[in-house]
Amino acid sequence: MSIFPRISLKPEVTEYLKSVFLNKEVLTAVGHQEAEHRFHKLLSCLSHPPSYTCVRASTHLAPLEEIRQQLAEELRKQLMCSSLAEEVSVQILPHPRIADVLILPVEGPRPVKQLGSEVVVGAQCGGAVLRGAHVFAPGILGSPKYMKAGDLVSVFSDLEGKCTRGATSFQGKKVFVGNGVAEMDRSTIFCTDEPARGIGIRMVEPLYRSPSFDGVLPSLAFLQNLPSVVVGHVLGPRPGERILDMCAAPGGKTCHIAALMGDQGEVVALDRIRNKIDRIRQNAQMLHLQSVKAHCFNSTLSVSSDPAQETEGPPFPPESFDRVLLDAPCSGLGQRPNMGSTWSLKEICSYQPLQRKLFHAAVRLLKKGGVLVYSTCTVTLAENEEQVAWALDTFPCLSLVPQEPHIGAEGMPGAGLPPEQLRLLQRFSPELSWEQTEITAPLPCRADSDTIGFFIAKFLKN
Repeated sequence: MSIFPRISLKPEVTEYLKSVFLNKEVLTAVGHQEAEHRFHKLLSCLSHPPSYTCVRASTHLAPLEEIRQQLAEELRKQLMCSSLAEEVSVQILPHPRIADVLILPVEGPRPVKQLGSEVVVGAQCGGAVLRGAHVFAPGILGSPKYMKAGDLVSVFSDLEGKCTRGATSFQGKKVFVGNGVAEMDRSTIFCTDEPARGIGIRMVEPLYRSPSFDGVLPSLAFLQNLPSVVVGHVLGPRPGERILDMCAAPGGKTCHIAALMGDQGEVVALDRIRNKIDRIRQNAQMLHLQSVKAHCFNSTLSVSSDPAQETEGPPFPPESFDRVLLDAPCSGLGQRPNMGSTWSLKEICSYQPLQRKLFHAAVRLLKKGGVLVYSTCTVTLAENEEQVAWALDTFPCLSLVPQEPHIGAEGMPGAGLPPEQLRLLQRFSPELSWEQTEITAPLPCRADSDTIGFFIAKFLKN
């Protein structure tokens, strides 16, 4: 059910996306009316959360059923602390095709009545609330002038980023995301001496109800979007291999790869930002993974000019890795819920050159007979199918190979790829199934289709 406005984008970005989704190859394949319908569905579903929560279970530490039972008990305790405990039960189901995934239905939109006191949060914070989070103090932009801890308030998300921090009222574009109880006074939240940390508003009546996973089984249950879990399985890591994750932060895919290998082998994780490397190491430690080696390094420079160089850290000699994951920096236009973006068209289109630099390094670092997986969380052709067409043309040693599991749609026409190659690609396209998932589709079907927008290509180096 569509209850929010379509995602708010700059007009030039909207027109650009329209040209992508109504390109000549798509129009030939499905017709103008269907193509336009899909485009408008995309704009609507991007501003709404998926209809489920996906949890990656640490099956290298415990059996899936044991984790499921522990998670059910922890979430039951969480609900017992709520006044709504008698109304709510938590359903946790194993994914039918992915052995380390649990899925939880999201209840919503719910009939929640708005209150007189309003708190305004940033768009990113508002999106997190729609996926089950409480409101943390740094995300609060405005609140009633005399708000005290214990006050009941309605939480609104600022759509256009125009609310100034510390505002006592805001009349700009905003959307209601639920009601909560203030955990802090206004004076504490906006204290200039020391930034407030921790939960600022505890959500008690969210518009979309999904359990909060803050501190819940941190070593056994890892929140991750379903396509991001699929990537690890598609890469197909095996015990004893040496694998490179080129753009690894915050480390969810890195740790998944290590877990799929049974923590036997080596997973090298690179990222340019130091505090992100610290986060990867923390995640690996929390999940009891010893095979992860994280380095702060620019992956475009990760190939050594000395082929004979022997080193544990970057840069590496050519053909150093059995498998490479290039989960590339991208425009992120597949993320959900995303009610608005202030990015210009120039910013949206700025990622393709960087992705190609990373691709060059990835191919050089991959052993002959090795596997390269390329993925993004965006919906554009330029960063997805066009990159595949470019890669196949630039690197004759690469060929597309089938993906397992393949639960998304095939690639989008528009980059000149033939149908047999499009079928080997995996594009998670929520706009293709959003209407169906609103009706009576079984939960596993919704979990496979009502996702963030995501793209996966798998190559073999011949």
